[in-house]
Amino acid sequence: MKTFPVEAVRRLFLRRQHLDAPFERALNVETLTRFVSDAGGVQLDSINVVERAHYLTLWSRFGAYSRAELDRLVYGERLLVEYWAHAACLVAAQDLDGWGRAMADYKRAHKGWSSWLKANARVVREVEREIRSRGPLTSAAFTRPASQGKSSGWWDWKPAHHALDYLWMSGRLAVHSRRHFHKSYDIAERVLPSFAPIERSAFARWHMRKTLRALGAAAESDLPRYLTFPRLEPAARRRALTRMLKDGEAVELRVEGLSGRWFALSSDLPELETPASVRGTTLLSPFDSLLWHRGRAKALFGFDYKIEVYTPKPKRVYGYYTLPILHDGRLIGRLDPKNHRGERRLEVRSCHLDVRPDAGLAAGIAAALRSLSEFLGAERISVPDGPLREAIGS
Repeated sequence: MKTFPVEAVRRLFLRRQHLDAPFERALNVETLTRFVSDAGGVQLDSINVVERAHYLTLWSRFGAYSRAELDRLVYGERLLVEYWAHAACLVAAQDLDGWGRAMADYKRAHKGWSSWLKANARVVREVEREIRSRGPLTSAAFTRPASQGKSSGWWDWKPAHHALDYLWMSGRLAVHSRRHFHKSYDIAERVLPSFAPIERSAFARWHMRKTLRALGAAAESDLPRYLTFPRLEPAARRRALTRMLKDGEAVELRVEGLSGRWFALSSDLPELETPASVRGTTLLSPFDSLLWHRGRAKALFGFDYKIEVYTPKPKRVYGYYTLPILHDGRLIGRLDPKNHRGERRLEVRSCHLDVRPDAGLAAGIAAALRSLSEFLGAERISVPDGPLREAIGS
């Protein structure tokens, strides 16, 4: 069993997350598809203090790009589709054969729906029928405006919203588009590219392969905490891993200074043995896939991160929506920004570093902030006094 230094594992993880050279690759069909497939998904989230999470995650890698062009690639070309991978995510359309199995097995794997479906079968049929006949609809189409008073229409019921979720997760509906982050649903076959779900017996291995591909090398504790959907039974995960080890597709390894069992795809051993360099500075969304498993970030980077949007203001340590700072392959601090859209101003409310700043680090953060301000359409950056302000020149 081979032993590898933490640095090798860290570098391969950054390469799989396409963070080994931020801003050096332009966003296009090829780079977008490769990143999302390698990472397994790009998380969606509604918080908009700086920018929506998926837009920000892609900026962290590709720098300023056209959001309208991304939306066209997602909701026009259908290179990516919305489904549940870690949380609600954009996943690569080329991976639909795998995720399609999760859709097909959704009811079977989530037995808690059984009693609800028996009680609300008519609602499910009517919601699907309404979308089939009327075309893409948002959840608001199934909600009675308060001004209309009481109505006996089936769409007044809260179960209609549960029906939308069920129909989406089971692959009968798909997200057609978003407007102001509100989803419109349509019949899946009118939206999704054609795909054929893999066999049920092959899914756990497919899921394990996707996880190991995204992580590069994974501790046993990482495996259920990265692609958290669907919640595979531990026994099914163990059987898949055992078969991969037996067939030589995966190997067990050790990581210097870190306990527990570690695993990697056999095809990744050359990169672990001769790790490529990582360089550059960027800022990460709190929902970035590099941070999906906080324990892994702490083990590999020594970085203990917590988003504080749900922490009462008096108890916050770093700020409401802090963005971790990645510099030359290390997570070295966090920055608390706010996008003042009306003023076209990007404000840095605080910057906390875990290392002593030097000119290179200050210049790297300043360049990342200038790229972010360009992406957001901000004409000015305001920062507290100190080396960062001097580097930006504001």
